Amino acid sequence: MHEMSITLSMLEILKEQMEERKLRRLKSVKVRVGELTAVEPGALDFCFSICTSGTALEGTALHIEEVPYRGRCLDCGSEFHMEGFLQFCPRCNGCNVKELSGRELEIVSMEPL
Repeated sequence: MHEMSITLSMLEILKEQMEERKLRRLKSVKVRVGELTAVEPGALDFCFSICTSGTALEGTALHIEEVPYRGRCLDCGSEFHMEGFLQFCPRCNGCNVKELSGRELEIVSMEPL
């Protein structure tokens, strides 16, 4: 379960940011998780809950924004949900496709308590 190592890294970043901003507690944290990261949001939420128990972050709400794997056809401009790495445009069947989203794994914001 790589969600545990991701959670531990995320908590280190949050603790550093809290120290810099002289924050003692957080109300919530928002993260973006792309479809291609293979991170299971439920598992990430579970790991966050377990890892924050008994710490200054206990009770902090974790809001997870799931980002779909999307692409744009550079021939016709159509945007669409992508499946797999070799993707053809569903509108023109072109293969000149640019990936737009789906690889995100980032802390977007943290709200102080």
